[in-house]
Amino acid sequence: MATDELSSKLNRRLQIEEGAEQAGPSMKVFNPYTEFKEFSRKQIKDMEKIFKTYDAGHDNFIDLMELKLMMEKLGAPQTHLGLKNMIKEVDEDLDNKLSFREFLLIFRKAAAGELAEDSGLSVLARLSEIDVSTEGVKGAKTFFEAKVLAINESNRFEEEIRQEQEAKKKQAEEQKQRRAAFKNLQSTFK
Repeated sequence: MATDELSSKLNRRLQIEEGAEQAGPSMKVFNPYTEFKEFSRKQIKDMEKIFKTYDAGHDNFIDLMELKLMMEKLGAPQTHLGLKNMIKEVDEDLDNKLSFREFLLIFRKAAAGELAEDSGLSVLARLSEIDVSTEGVKGAKTFFEAKVLAINESNRFEEEIRQEQEAKKKQAEEQKQRRAAFKNLQSTFK
């Protein structure tokens, strides 16, 4: 098994040197809000929070050991081979670690029913705090529900953005009031 892994890495290195494959990551910009429209902004932010919680190296990837820790904390420890298979299931760039995009793919595949029931990734999707079934990936059950969903899609994002802006304004106003109260209090001690 270890020789197969080494062999594949050496073959990839040879392809890169011969120019058949690119060595570095592509320069494509990843926007989770446009690529994963089946999730709300709040769900994506919650998933990002979970991702960052377990990205102990702060390198924007979850490697094998970080995934091991995540699964243990979620109460579903996996074997070393199981962890490697979990990563392999969604590892599109074959770097043996999970980027945030690949992490989101876990939830997309789980909601679409594309993960094996005994897969570690399906366990991860079930045990995490995010419930992807509330939004659904395959769309609405009927044609008319799908039409209504499409019409309301843009309104939902606009509303979420408006709510976020209002919350930021409220925080700024509260901070302004605290500063004014502090200055007022400070002036009494002068």
